[in-house]
Amino acid sequence: MKTEYKSLPAVALRGLTIIPGMVVHFDVSREKSIAAVQEAMVEDQKIFMVTQREIDTEDPQKGDLYEVGTVGTIKQIIKLPKHIVRVLVSGEARGVLREIETESPYMRVGVDVMDDADLEVPDDLNTQAMVRGLKEMFVEYASKNVKMSKEAVARILEISDLVKLVNEIAANTPFFYEELQDILNETDFWKRYELLAFKLVNEVQIMDIKEEIQEKVKERVDKHQREYILREQLKLIREELGDDTTMTDAEEFAAAAEKMKAPKEVKEKVSKEINRFKSAMNSPAENGVTRTYIETLLEMPWNKTCKEHGDIAFAKQVLEEDHYGLEQVKERVLEFLAVRTLTKKGESPILCLVGPPGTGKTSIAKSLARALKKPYVRISLGGVRDEAEIRGHRKTYIGAMPGRIANGIKMAGVKNPLMLLDEIDKVSTDYKGDTFSALLEVLDSEQNNKFRDHYLEVPLDLSEVLFITTANTLQTIPRPLLDRMEVIEVSSYTENEKMHIALEHLIPKQLEKHGLTTQQLTISKNALWKMARNYTREAGVRQLERKIGDICRKAAREILEENKKKVAITEANLEKYLGKEKYTFQMANASDEVGIVRGLAWTSVGGDTLQIEVNVMPGKGEILLTGQLGDVMKESAQTGISYIRSVSAQYEIAEDFFEKHDIHVHIPEGAVPKDGPSAGITMATAMLSAITGKKARADLAMTGEVTLRGRVLPIGGLKEKLLAAKNAGIKTVLIPKENVRDVEELASEITKGLEIIPVEHMNEVLKNALTEK
Repeated sequence: MKTEYKSLPAVALRGLTIIPGMVVHFDVSREKSIAAVQEAMVEDQKIFMVTQREIDTEDPQKGDLYEVGTVGTIKQIIKLPKHIVRVLVSGEARGVLREIETESPYMRVGVDVMDDADLEVPDDLNTQAMVRGLKEMFVEYASKNVKMSKEAVARILEISDLVKLVNEIAANTPFFYEELQDILNETDFWKRYELLAFKLVNEVQIMDIKEEIQEKVKERVDKHQREYILREQLKLIREELGDDTTMTDAEEFAAAAEKMKAPKEVKEKVSKEINRFKSAMNSPAENGVTRTYIETLLEMPWNKTCKEHGDIAFAKQVLEEDHYGLEQVKERVLEFLAVRTLTKKGESPILCLVGPPGTGKTSIAKSLARALKKPYVRISLGGVRDEAEIRGHRKTYIGAMPGRIANGIKMAGVKNPLMLLDEIDKVSTDYKGDTFSALLEVLDSEQNNKFRDHYLEVPLDLSEVLFITTANTLQTIPRPLLDRMEVIEVSSYTENEKMHIALEHLIPKQLEKHGLTTQQLTISKNALWKMARNYTREAGVRQLERKIGDICRKAAREILEENKKKVAITEANLEKYLGKEKYTFQMANASDEVGIVRGLAWTSVGGDTLQIEVNVMPGKGEILLTGQLGDVMKESAQTGISYIRSVSAQYEIAEDFFEKHDIHVHIPEGAVPKDGPSAGITMATAMLSAITGKKARADLAMTGEVTLRGRVLPIGGLKEKLLAAKNAGIKTVLIPKENVRDVEELASEITKGLEIIPVEHMNEVLKNALTEK
């Protein structure tokens, strides 16, 4: 391809790209552009036309212009009113902008002119195939584009030269100026061919999609038009027959609005929407949206309430029937009912029941609704991440609906139901809004009397709703939301409580569910005890209920297949029905050992014991921590070793001991993640035992956080930890002194047989835990 440098007057084009082979006229109004055209006419009528990148740029510089433009010949100039000049120009060759020589009184540029005239294209089968392929694509495009004239298409299809064909198709195809600029920029002919072919195919696909969408829209419009005509005909027929008994929808809505008990604001809103519904009868789309909205407003129980049952004795009876244990929870619920009955006010604190899974939080709320004889609505918040789930969607959205709170009120049929917000700790937040913040208004007694659902658009009074929330943990609930709720802890069940729950509730429920009677199936207490200890590991009773269900199914099959009249489950034959034991408690070691101390841990399924092992070996003073420990536990180990080093003289530990020995701390069951500060004193004791060679008592367990100065700080989950110690055969438990008040609240069946020693410093821990060499 031949290139020649030329100095030419230049015109910056706005929203227009001219390519070689194109004959086009355009208007110029800028002084510089008019001067450039006039100068070109004085010279040899040659002018360089280049498109500017931004249409709004008034005085473009080199960086504001595309690099590639077109050198053309001016054919005609016409002066128009208002200082506008119309120019007819013929594009001839590509030009690459190298420099702007002058900017005033007109723009003159240095251009590398690229001539395609000497481009050699081999006349082979490949070229013929390219010509035919391009023509086929162009014909398909032209058949779908009404702007293409038949004469121009016919003229182009007669061209057999590939270079000329590419230029002519590009020049005569109504692409947007940006697409034409892409073609102009491509100085390599073969790449230009590929780009043109790609754009033709792309345009055909776009037009196909456009036709498909237009066809669907046309079908929908025709359907709505047909419905309108039929509706008008039906209306006319009714008028001719004098059929006045049939009320129109608008009349039915108006009649329902008259009977509706609601605040004045709501009635005005309904009346306004009914009038809009009447005027939208000819628009099915708007008509459907308005109809749904009016029906929702009419179905809401704005001023409809149910009478509360304030009999405390009946409430106590219901709670005792439905739940065993949970004395503190029952006591708080009855106190709450007593105050509510005396004040005769709907407003009340929002109770938040917090505890491990399967401990009966949801069923307590259900029992409370039965005790009060109120409608019960359960809303599961687990995984809710869209604020619109709480506040509702705005009517302008397709498929809009009220939020879960408003919908729950509608389902209850009264404005003062008991509403359970289940799993409030599992609400999540993302780009769709902060769901926790939306709940702040719902659960605030000072704000929720004017709760505004986005769909309803009128205030909804939630002040008389009795809200109960449940959660497994308080860690994920934001502080402002937690501050609006009164927390009641539902703790783990003891094995004795599990036994009573199984006998009084689970077994009768499962027998009825599986079509069995107490004469057909019996489960001994020892078998239940073994199921709770060795076949389940949980804080609640869900797994225990499933195991009882397994036994019921196997017993039902035996009764039918073997014609048995009775199946008795005992401790001896339990393995036959449930298989091998799944869980065993790590019992206390038989003898005292050096570097092995038993700790206590809280888990989501109850308490457990952790056996912490420490070995000391020659090395360089490194501390190894294994057993998949979390960051907090690793920090406790570092704190413990720092405390030991500070008191090393007291225990006759050599000054260079920590420089010449490595200490390895390990907690078995490495696949199970472990974290928390309550193993601090346990790890410190185990490390000191291994360093000094003093044995640690095997019948003793401990729990507590340690500080650098050896103070023992309080911990949580004491009930579960003491139960774990008792199950493991531990006789003595060391607890932080500040946790003594928690021990006083525990039932005697938990503390019976345990010697609980409160400690406040590591000196007391070591005095009780370590023996002499």
